[in-house]
Amino acid sequence: MTDEIPGNPLPIAARVNPMGGDDTIQMALDFVRTHLNMEVAYLSEFVGDDLVFRAVSAPGFEEMCFVGGSMPLDQVYCRHILAGRLPELIPDTADEPLCADIALTNAIPIKAHVSVPIRRPDGTPYGMFCCLSRTAQRDLNPRDLEVMRAFADLSAEQVNTKITTRVERQAIRSRIEQIQADEAFDIVYQPIVDLNGKRPKGFEALCRFRSEPYRPPNLWFDDALVVGMQADLEIAVIRKALLALEQLPQDTYLSVNASPATVGTGRLADLFADYSQERIVLEVTEHSMVEDYEELLGHLEILRFRGVRLAIDDAGAGYSGLQHIVKLKPDLIKLDISLTSSIDTDVVRRSLGAALVRFAVEIGADIVAEGIETDAELNALSNLGVPLAQGYYLGKPGDLDSALAWFKDGKKRA
Repeated sequence: MTDEIPGNPLPIAARVNPMGGDDTIQMALDFVRTHLNMEVAYLSEFVGDDLVFRAVSAPGFEEMCFVGGSMPLDQVYCRHILAGRLPELIPDTADEPLCADIALTNAIPIKAHVSVPIRRPDGTPYGMFCCLSRTAQRDLNPRDLEVMRAFADLSAEQVNTKITTRVERQAIRSRIEQIQADEAFDIVYQPIVDLNGKRPKGFEALCRFRSEPYRPPNLWFDDALVVGMQADLEIAVIRKALLALEQLPQDTYLSVNASPATVGTGRLADLFADYSQERIVLEVTEHSMVEDYEELLGHLEILRFRGVRLAIDDAGAGYSGLQHIVKLKPDLIKLDISLTSSIDTDVVRRSLGAALVRFAVEIGADIVAEGIETDAELNALSNLGVPLAQGYYLGKPGDLDSALAWFKDGKKRA
């Protein structure tokens, strides 16, 4: 409705539209408005003491009724219909004395009104599916009401699906927020071993969430992505991981993981600023599609200018393959376990590994082989000229004390 209706000011409060422009609901409103020969049709939600318009079909009346607008419930018909004081079908409001006492009747004015409740899965009212006209429609009949109810039911299915999704996302968001507030995760460090010196050249920081029952870290990050908190969660993990640089030997580096989207926020520059950035390797996962390489490269250029090195994580296992590597020109290329597993016996994997080693030499990058689980795999990769490797055979992820123990006891396997 308008911000102010003559003779009766009715405030409008703009709200987020949870219907998201649903085509099914919009088509339903368009159909019933035309079928009933009325000017305005809408689907509303009850929010506190207000009715909020969530979807609207009102050509020529857009200033009067629009998505996000609201009206006080005590000035409309809804509560009276729900309580049985007014019928759902009113061909002529003049036949219902109660209508004359409702502000909206005279303000618009309303001469015909049809309204059906929309209910949540638990039966509680969500809002109303409504049509109204400025002229009486005495030919309206029970069959028209049944048509209205049928389309209201169709819309209710869409509404309830969205409500369920919204509730689920709110629950996910609350869990992620609580995890961040409590720092309910631990950082473990897996050695990245120099195959010549048999000593860690660096450590990859990995996250382990303290959840019961246990869930793999990727599921937590997937949840964070769904609710728009991916960057927040990744940055919280990176911030905690970077603290290890203060205790690790100065000639070792720390590798941290971030999605292209998180890099694209530009927030990593401030996060890295308090550390020796030559000791930071940023691993950009290949599992996420890059929507704008130019923007990503701009943020990476700032970090690399300050000394941060770039690694492409899980090379050979994601969407964009070599194109991803070519565009980003990394300092390190990490071979995924899907490539290194059984590389000693699989000629195809070995040939591809050899090609990537040659490619890395050409562009001045180092190769890191991930997922090493046997001595035979390690020897095969070493023979291909791979300088760095990590995996359970070389050292399992462990806490910071386990990482520091490498430099007290020499080569150490977890």
